[in-house]
Amino acid sequence: MVLIEKVKNLILLMNENDLAEIEVEEEGTKIRLKKNSLDSIQTSIQLPDAKPSLQQEGSTKYLTSKSDTTVAEVVAPMVGTFYTSAPSADPYVNIGDDVDEDTVVCIIEAMKIMNEIKAETKGKIVEVMVENGTAVEYGQPLFCVETSE
Repeated sequence: MVLIEKVKNLILLMNENDLAEIEVEEEGTKIRLKKNSLDSIQTSIQLPDAKPSLQQEGSTKYLTSKSDTTVAEVVAPMVGTFYTSAPSADPYVNIGDDVDEDTVVCIIEAMKIMNEIKAETKGKIVEVMVENGTAVEYGQPLFCVETSE
């Protein structure tokens, strides 16, 4: 089955069963679909032996191959509420900003405690994957960081 057909079938499966997220891996190809708060579906596809990078088309995101870069995800280390900045402050990072391992990229509020989240990688922010004020789960991708080899 062609990859596009697989994605379409997975979207139908998600809608029919009222699923918020689905991830499938087959023969080294990994497909991850996730509904956001606006009911649109975010799609990530990673092909075998490909170094992922990001291209954007509408609200659907694709991971493709690019020779000199890879895309790393900054993931939520805990369950909580995602904030791009402290109250009444500018965002910690924006798309295009350079980050390193110690750069604070956001805060996650958990049990009334504001936890600073660091990039833990060196590169450039290419995508903010979560809306400000949204609840996040452990391991949920928050940012995509383009790193050079």
